Amino acid sequence: MDYPRSGLRGWRRWVPSWKLVSGLFLLGVGALVGLFAILYTQVEIPDPHDSARRQATVYYWADGSRMVSVGDVNRQDIDLSQVPESVQEAVVAAENADFYSDWGVSVKGIARAALSAAKGGETQGGSTITQQYVKNTYLTQDQTVSRKVRELVLSLKVSNQRSKSEILEGYLNTSWFGRGAYGIQAASYAYYGVPAKDLNPSQGALLASLLKGADSYDPSISPANHRRAVDRWSWILDRQVETGSMSPEERARYQEFPEPKPPVKPTSQAGQIGYLIDIANKYIKSHSGITDRDLAGGGYRVHTTFEKDKVRALTRAVETVRADRLDPRKRAADRHVEVGAASVRPGDGAIVAVYGGSDATKHFTNNADTSGVPAGSAFKPFVYAAALEAADVSEENPEPARPLNLGRSLVDSDTSPFVEVGKKIGLRKVRALAVASGLREESMAKLEPTFSIGTSTPSAVRLASAYTTFVNGGQATEPYSVTRIERNGVEVDGFDRPGKRRVMDRKGASLVSEALLEVGLAAVTPPGDRKPAHYPVWAGRTGPNDHMKSAWFIGVTEKLSTSVTMFRTKPGVPHLLPMRGVGGPGSERGSAFPPLIWNAYHEAVTPSPGLHLQKPETFS
Repeated sequence: MDYPRSGLRGWRRWVPSWKLVSGLFLLGVGALVGLFAILYTQVEIPDPHDSARRQATVYYWADGSRMVSVGDVNRQDIDLSQVPESVQEAVVAAENADFYSDWGVSVKGIARAALSAAKGGETQGGSTITQQYVKNTYLTQDQTVSRKVRELVLSLKVSNQRSKSEILEGYLNTSWFGRGAYGIQAASYAYYGVPAKDLNPSQGALLASLLKGADSYDPSISPANHRRAVDRWSWILDRQVETGSMSPEERARYQEFPEPKPPVKPTSQAGQIGYLIDIANKYIKSHSGITDRDLAGGGYRVHTTFEKDKVRALTRAVETVRADRLDPRKRAADRHVEVGAASVRPGDGAIVAVYGGSDATKHFTNNADTSGVPAGSAFKPFVYAAALEAADVSEENPEPARPLNLGRSLVDSDTSPFVEVGKKIGLRKVRALAVASGLREESMAKLEPTFSIGTSTPSAVRLASAYTTFVNGGQATEPYSVTRIERNGVEVDGFDRPGKRRVMDRKGASLVSEALLEVGLAAVTPPGDRKPAHYPVWAGRTGPNDHMKSAWFIGVTEKLSTSVTMFRTKPGVPHLLPMRGVGGPGSERGSAFPPLIWNAYHEAVTPSPGLHLQKPETFS
């Protein structure tokens, strides 16, 4: 090696020759090839994962006792011959159009992953069908550089030793399709109730779209999911035309989206258990990298905030009031009535109980955590609070401007002052305070004059949590449902208890609380009775002057904030049904019932005596 270069002087001695550069380059390439050859010969194709050895994911009550174990792997292997060619072609077109000609790996995908890793970012996807099959069958789902290298070597080996048909069959049998389904056969039953051999090309395209991520593409999960699913389904069919696996004439026959059947929960998730798991899983996914697929894979120990006695008490309260007050056989208005409820601990935001519906295995929408039911007058306290903030009401400046004193209007269920105040201070300020208190941005209605009187559609969980801002002296706490997660004895990061944040001045919160106290008394205390001095109640309700298709009551004590909503919805009807006539004369379009449910629940879970409700004869 002639370096520094002889025969030259000065800086030129230190400039390497082209021979030296090319030699070093070839030496480096040779070293890499040699290293890869060693890896290739030493890495053996391991035995496939044994599904029978998968561990369950176990959920625990707040007291540490076991709530439910979710762990049966729903997978049924079938031969590739039992999968229609149209379905195979949809999967290949969607996931890896070059599948039949590639080496089993994506050079571009590997380069992209390496570049991301070099920059310190997360490793990227872009895997071939072979790589995904290897990951499903032999490796973990971890996104690490070492696992990617192992995946690369194994994919090349598998591609060399197995036919494309074997690989595609293995991929279709091991892939996650959501709804607890591993493999195309289980997915076909889960989404369409038929074996895979009976799938048509349109249904096959929908199942192929789920391979991109069932959490985002199962159309039954949310309207946003439905939109994404329709777009990808249509794209896959168009892509099949581009790749030559479907003719334009056949594509033209599939214009109607193949709606799958509703999801079915296992019997172990009957009653409220399925709704509790739903809320816990949403929290887990939003605070970690854990996915539905990971949870279905098992091995997690999930410790929740749910208190068994309170869940049971809330369920009994709803069922008792429904049985006493509603008669679907006698009144048509009592049909299709739904109830949702949530109970949150003001001190730290823990969700201790929910009522999501009659039975999670039969009624799939979680009424406690769904957005779509207008809040009505239950939203007005946030308008009042925003007005007080705009008027700079504080401990130092305790007297609100006279036009902004909306307390009396809250009690009287008067709407016009709130519309006027909303216009005066600006609806953006109202929305900002409501969101800061804990209501989700996506549940907020358009900023129209009616915004101030409750056209937004927050969930029962979020309203119960947001109302704690008033009893907490203007400090809001994010609702949470999981305290700890462990896997293989190791605690998963991301589940520290949320802290409080100041949203409004303590004085403003106190003024809103005082007004809501009167609302609560008017709603739950029979005429002539007095509120026990030791039992503070802050409450908001949907009153008889509201023209909403829902009824709400939110009652807050220092220990519990509980929201109850009642509404009517019918499968296949996109809008809520009217509440007029629900419960018969005197029920104020059903708005009398949420306070009854709230009171029955609080009497059951509060040691001190509550506000005992009489049963007025007008509720007949």
